[in-house]
Amino acid sequence: MIKVIVSVLLLALLCCGIGYQQLQAALSMPLNVTNSTLFKVDRGTGFNQLCKQWQSKQWLDSCFKFQVLAKLDPTLTDLKAGLYELDSTSVIDNIRRINQGAQVSFSFTIIEGQPLREVITNIAKQTHLKQDLDEENLAKQISNKDENLEGWLFPDTYHYHSEDTASSVLKRAYSKMQTELDNAWQNRAHDLILNSPYEALILASIIEKETGLASERPLISAVFTNRLKSNMRLQTDPTVIYGIGADFDGDIKRKDLTTYTPYNTYKIKGLPPTPIAMPSRAALLAAVNPPESEYVYFVAKGDGSHQFSKTLKEHNRAVQQYQLNK
Repeated sequence: MIKVIVSVLLLALLCCGIGYQQLQAALSMPLNVTNSTLFKVDRGTGFNQLCKQWQSKQWLDSCFKFQVLAKLDPTLTDLKAGLYELDSTSVIDNIRRINQGAQVSFSFTIIEGQPLREVITNIAKQTHLKQDLDEENLAKQISNKDENLEGWLFPDTYHYHSEDTASSVLKRAYSKMQTELDNAWQNRAHDLILNSPYEALILASIIEKETGLASERPLISAVFTNRLKSNMRLQTDPTVIYGIGADFDGDIKRKDLTTYTPYNTYKIKGLPPTPIAMPSRAALLAAVNPPESEYVYFVAKGDGSHQFSKTLKEHNRAVQQYQLNK
């Protein structure tokens, strides 16, 4: 009888040892994918279902070992829906990634100086992003206001996960612009000619479009501020181009400068009715803190920089030198 008991105990120990070795091997067993692979975990997916999906793809040879591990560690069965990047690390490491909700992240960038139409076109091309924008009621959808959304989306890179919506990304950009504009307005010059944060947003968008060198933003702001103070027209080409819209062929003509639109600052006095692009933080700060300057003119040199002038005579000379090459 004792021999039988000893034999049974030895057999049990042997089985336990083999089982332990099998579980240890399972802990380090790699997932059989050759490259990093995107895999979607649907809402409600259970551990056994996930394991069978991977087995059907021949990413692992058996589910049994992992089902035993899941019995020993129930946290493995807590699967979070989403899109994940799987790799050839261990099966358990890949499952842990899903347990932690470490989804693959994508990004969308709004570039400084982009107009709204380009932002909407670009976000519509984003992969793994639900396209839910209501273009006819876009401002209401994003800002909950009946306002022009131009200028209100802060230029930055926004990260998102699969199944996030385009509107949620733009709402974040809108909220960030509200914060940045409020911060800039709170730190505005005490004698600023602008009457509201929205006017600052408009001017900042013009500064953004006129600036080739970041270091020139303050001087560009000073020129426009001096013009506003003197009741001079801003006479800035980017506003004219914005007013032409989709019909602009890339070449601004004399007739464009003489044809009235609400954005033709050669024809109207003061600021246009809305921003013309998405301004950066630097442009916002330049708009509300223009340096003291007597400059009221500037002309592009052709290398991204500008020649600034205090008088029309100086300006005409600069035009001759840099634009007409005389």
